[in-house]
Amino acid sequence: MADKQHPPSDEVAQYDEKYAAAIAADAESLPTSDGDEPNEYEKSTLRRVGENLPASAYLIAVVELTERFTYYGAQGLFQNYISNSKNGADGAPGLGLGHQAATGLNLFFQWFCYVTPILGAIIADQYLGKYKTILIFCAFYWVGLVILWTTSLPAAQAHGAGLPGYIVAIIVIGFGTGGIKSNIAPLIADQYQRRTMAIKTEKSGERVIIDPAITYQRIYMVFYWCINLGSLSLMATPFMEKYKGFWPAFLMCFCMFNVGIAVLIARRKSYVIRPPQGSIITDAFKALGMMIAARNMDAAKPSWREANGKTKVVPWNDHFVEELKRAIRACKVFVFYPIFWVCYGQFSSNFVTQAGQMQGHGMPNDFMQNFDPVSILVFTPILEKLVYPLLRRSGIELRPIMRITIGFWLGALCLAYAAIVQHIIYKAGPCYEHPGACPAGMDGESPLPNNVHIAIQTPAYVFIGLSEIFISVTGLEYAYTKAPPSMKSFVQSMYLFTNAFGSAISEALVSVAVDPKFLWMYTGVAVFAFFTGCVFWFLFRHYDDDEEKMFELDREQPVLAAEVKKVDE
Repeated sequence: MADKQHPPSDEVAQYDEKYAAAIAADAESLPTSDGDEPNEYEKSTLRRVGENLPASAYLIAVVELTERFTYYGAQGLFQNYISNSKNGADGAPGLGLGHQAATGLNLFFQWFCYVTPILGAIIADQYLGKYKTILIFCAFYWVGLVILWTTSLPAAQAHGAGLPGYIVAIIVIGFGTGGIKSNIAPLIADQYQRRTMAIKTEKSGERVIIDPAITYQRIYMVFYWCINLGSLSLMATPFMEKYKGFWPAFLMCFCMFNVGIAVLIARRKSYVIRPPQGSIITDAFKALGMMIAARNMDAAKPSWREANGKTKVVPWNDHFVEELKRAIRACKVFVFYPIFWVCYGQFSSNFVTQAGQMQGHGMPNDFMQNFDPVSILVFTPILEKLVYPLLRRSGIELRPIMRITIGFWLGALCLAYAAIVQHIIYKAGPCYEHPGACPAGMDGESPLPNNVHIAIQTPAYVFIGLSEIFISVTGLEYAYTKAPPSMKSFVQSMYLFTNAFGSAISEALVSVAVDPKFLWMYTGVAVFAFFTGCVFWFLFRHYDDDEEKMFELDREQPVLAAEVKKVDE
């Protein structure tokens, strides 16, 4: 094994000499024509750029925008909806279960939403395809939203329907959003069909290389930007909660979801659709079992089996096994993601509680969550249009593993800052380490916050937003580009499943998510996230060197067209 990973120095020297000779020969040859694949010399000297997104990709981004508007607009209120007292003493009348129950149920919902994508992925990749699967799970989502809205009405709450209605609703919505999530992300990237690099001459006369890897990065930057534009529903729903109650906010989310369904159906002939591949998931697990049994990553290849006397015929070829090995490599990278999701999950649960411990000056405590998507909306175009191109012009390419590592460190910085804010809250009166839980901190039956301005929390949301751009966007991109073409949804669901593990870890932290333990909980998570980022970089930094070689596996994939592979009517 060591010899394969670290070949002898004379072999490396011979390889480097051959590579240098190839580049020198390319340098003396005629320049490659526009539209053709660049030679090695051009790859090493010309600037790389991405392409514009196809129109169908923007339509799918709009659908995702409306779904995220619905999800975040409703889910962002769940903490208060569950914890607020039934008599409305601490805000809009809720279910009256308290903070810890609210955090626990909220984390269960987040966990469930990231388990169900596996079911949606299997249905899509093996039976129905992405588009039809999305439509089916939209129906589940629609029913769940109706239940959530109707059982939050004052009349329904008065008859005890609030809590059972909420539990049923989050389960049904969890099925719906999970089935959509695992398929909408790969569907948007399916709209882009270029498989290899190509030469292009800009209007300025500069010759550049169109690099599909950069275009996929751009696709998911746009996709994530739309997700966060949709999440700005939290700018409206907390005020609707504050002044009108929870049910009008849930109704608005339901109405917006119907807009997304309308776009999805009305433009169904515009999308490039990759048909399902039958028993592809089953085949993948069979191949994986062969690899494990033989303790050899090539053991599932027909060529290996023939050479080693295995007579049973398998329904795949060597190329499929190479693609599967690439997907396994991606899943190894995803093993570390739950630690990031623990950091991320704080902003919709414990950060809301933290905001409620400070002087809001008329601002609802769950409104502060909006600074996370706002920071993403601001910094995504700055990174995409200014920072990344500037780095490329300087010969620096931030490849996926480096971007993910930066994301871990920014997540750690977010939690470290949250710990500082919590320390400031505990040092302020009137209740110090127990905000709203002392005689001086009560106004009749309503608890008073400590004397700290809520705006001090803003940088924590900015840090987690920046972290998402580096780690979450790259995760979506990595899951798509490293998956076999017929398993895009399944590998995407494996990436999303890491969020479920993060929620499970967060559930274990619920017991310390109380005053005055918040400070040490934030500190501990920050330290662990930073350490995780360091270990991650040490283990996987060499993956960045193999990026182009892994993209080569897709070069022979057929180009699909919306007119040919359209949705069955």
